[in-house]
Amino acid sequence: MRRELSDGYELDDDRARIDVDVVHRYLAEEAYWVPGRDRATIERLVRESAMVIGAYHGREQAGFARVVSDGSSMAWLGDVFVLEGHRGHGLGVELVREAVEHPSHRDLAWFLNTRDAHSLYARFGFEQPNERTMVRLRHG
Repeated sequence: MRRELSDGYELDDDRARIDVDVVHRYLAEEAYWVPGRDRATIERLVRESAMVIGAYHGREQAGFARVVSDGSSMAWLGDVFVLEGHRGHGLGVELVREAVEHPSHRDLAWFLNTRDAHSLYARFGFEQPNERTMVRLRHG
């Protein structure tokens, strides 16, 4: 999948295109959910996740999301971020949309944890059974 967005942005699920250094730097230094995560782990997660999605502006990585799934009944959305200089272009919405509406995952039960982006995920049918966990029931 490669999809053009507005303002010169695009989404791509090509693992080889992910800039692991950018993803590692953001997750290890800025993300509240995995401070200090090492680069080798990020590299492995990019390689082994069911799906990774990069948001790009030209060759520059602007955002990221990844999906873990059993391919049958459930999927987990994690490590969703948009770099500060690229916020305000709807990239977070498009990263989530691409993940949860992808044909191989759209009918699964979805789970995620967030501390501060509840309204983003609610747009895609996620509900909040507790303070940090959000779920979207199976659609199939």
